[in-house]
Amino acid sequence: MADTYKYFAFISYNSKDTEWGKKVQRKLEGYRMPSTLCSEHGWKRKPLKPVFFAPTDIQPGGLTAELQERLRASRNLIVICSPNSARSKWVGAEIAYFHSLGRTENIHFFIVDGVPHSGNEDTECFNPVVETLGLPEILGANIHEKVSPWPWINRERAYVQLITKLLGVEFDSIWQRHKRLMIEKMTAWIIGAFAVLAALLGVWINNQPVDVSIRLNEMSVHNDNLPPLKDAIVSVSLENETKTDTIPSIEAAAMFANIPHKAIGKEARITISAQDWLTTDTTVALSEFMAVSVRRDPQPYGDIQFRLWNANEEKTYPNINVSINGYETTADAEGRIRYTMPLSEQDTFYVIKTPMTLGNDTLYMPNTESNIIIVK
Repeated sequence: MADTYKYFAFISYNSKDTEWGKKVQRKLEGYRMPSTLCSEHGWKRKPLKPVFFAPTDIQPGGLTAELQERLRASRNLIVICSPNSARSKWVGAEIAYFHSLGRTENIHFFIVDGVPHSGNEDTECFNPVVETLGLPEILGANIHEKVSPWPWINRERAYVQLITKLLGVEFDSIWQRHKRLMIEKMTAWIIGAFAVLAALLGVWINNQPVDVSIRLNEMSVHNDNLPPLKDAIVSVSLENETKTDTIPSIEAAAMFANIPHKAIGKEARITISAQDWLTTDTTVALSEFMAVSVRRDPQPYGDIQFRLWNANEEKTYPNINVSINGYETTADAEGRIRYTMPLSEQDTFYVIKTPMTLGNDTLYMPNTESNIIIVK
């Protein structure tokens, strides 16, 4: 389709219909014609280009000399029809100028909104200049023509209607092929979508979250005299996430929800901390139901330290035999008593006995080396 025109078409539109103008430009410039028709008519595979669309070149405005030159250089005029363009004086001016060039038969209408010849300015999609100029009876390609229950098919049909009018060929010569290509694309899309869904389903199944519970198992000698484990902080560190739970007692379980299924069986770092208990920091293979060992810290209630002190004489009593809950020990040369009570015998307080009379004979734990027992 060799000719002297610089542009195959000029798109006239109202700024409110810019997106439709862009869609039509992309559709026309990218449309590949059947090779048989190209051979028959001497077309290129993409014969509908270039298409002039104002935002890609100049801003729309009055019919400047430049805009008139664009119209003269265009083989066809495509009007994006809607109530917006019907009320646009610039769209009317572009139609009138193209008509004045003597190429009325090359004016094509693409209806994106509104009703043709409705007589109501709120719904009319044709600019009044169409009637003023007495243009031949026009219908235009209408994206809302309900040939199919599927709106996207109706839009595609309208594009093909416009293309066949621009090229002057029978509608069916392109539409049948276009439908076949749409079916092939849709089939490929459906197959691809199912493949993606199958892959996603596999990933979803593999990552279906699970709940992991961790119970604590006391491995140290149990002692009912000591305060029970309370408010233990349990943390599970996965590859890139750490979850934490607090349990009120050793009988309770820490619960971690929404752990990715793929994390099960893989190494996870588990830390457990609670007052008077040794911190547990271990790496294990994660499972849905776990038991982790914990041990009581023997220091808070087992490290006994104090001095025998005579307040009146302000002195300590070195080398004195002392009984702590019946366990015998001796003060050092400075009067300090240091004794480590076995975990099984530990308590929250101890009864102190010496050969001397004591002002107070009860030592409460935990304690420090600054603790004193008063000697009377």
